Amino acid sequence: MKIGIVFAGQGAQYSGMGKDLYDSYPQAKEIFDLAGDQIKEWCFEGDAETLKQTHVTQPTIYTVSMAAYKALLAELEKNGLSDKLEIDAVAGFSLGEYSALTAAGVIPKISEGVEIVAQRGTLMQEAGRDEDGNAKGTMAAALGKREKILDLVEQAREDGILEGVNFNSPKQTVVAGDKAAVARFAELAKENRIKAIPLSVSTAFHSPMMIPAAEKLKDVLRQAELKMPEITVYADVTADDIMKDYDGGDLKDYLVEIMAKQAMSPVYWEEIIRRFEADGVKAIIEVGPGTTLSGLTKKTCKEIAALNVENVETLQETIAQLKELV
Repeated sequence: MKIGIVFAGQGAQYSGMGKDLYDSYPQAKEIFDLAGDQIKEWCFEGDAETLKQTHVTQPTIYTVSMAAYKALLAELEKNGLSDKLEIDAVAGFSLGEYSALTAAGVIPKISEGVEIVAQRGTLMQEAGRDEDGNAKGTMAAALGKREKILDLVEQAREDGILEGVNFNSPKQTVVAGDKAAVARFAELAKENRIKAIPLSVSTAFHSPMMIPAAEKLKDVLRQAELKMPEITVYADVTADDIMKDYDGGDLKDYLVEIMAKQAMSPVYWEEIIRRFEADGVKAIIEVGPGTTLSGLTKKTCKEIAALNVENVETLQETIAQLKELV
């Protein structure tokens, strides 16, 4: 049976995340130990204010996600499911794409992955702030048809920054831009009976506001060890195999460009879920804190079993459900 693995993005963090996996699975403990004591302290004891700082959020969620993934693989092996299940592909929502790339072997060292996402978080946060350190941008989740939402984006943009940046499900599109443009969009949405929910974020991620961050991220990625993926990775920016356009040239240059581009480009999540469906995937397992992606799977493809692994309890529940499916 084919399954897909997807990795959580920013926003699902909470104090204590990953602690029971650390205590229960040596495979998870190894990941946390490689990530270091600071990461463990943030994950296990960090308060909400600390954890929402982007330079903290990104490496902590990445670490928890990789620990949960290793625990999942251990349980699949222990329960005789490894030979019955085929991981068709992996994907990750925004930050989660770095977990997917690690699971696929593109980023072979956890310690290096932690450093990359920590710097990515810092660069993205800096790009979204003005000279006084105040956030220049924001985001809002709009509930309605994508075409209508994008039409309102065009009307509201004027001379500001405003784009549709997360295409999450058939009825949910996230827009991002400068605060004034997002405010104009919210007014137009209200007039057109489209619900626009402000998001508690520090800036306008995946929008043109992130261009400076993307350029600097290239320098970070060039210093990293990057390898050919061992599993298919569906890229956020294309909803297709991340290696589709690779022509046999310099592998690192190719990966650096597409990984950096992701920070300033839309996430085509609905298309990724539909790609899994077209592949014949019967279950998609969300790995990492929260259940946001499981919810989006249910809204996009009701026939696919939406499972999640964020702690020992959900891991055991997922194993039980997989046994029923195979």
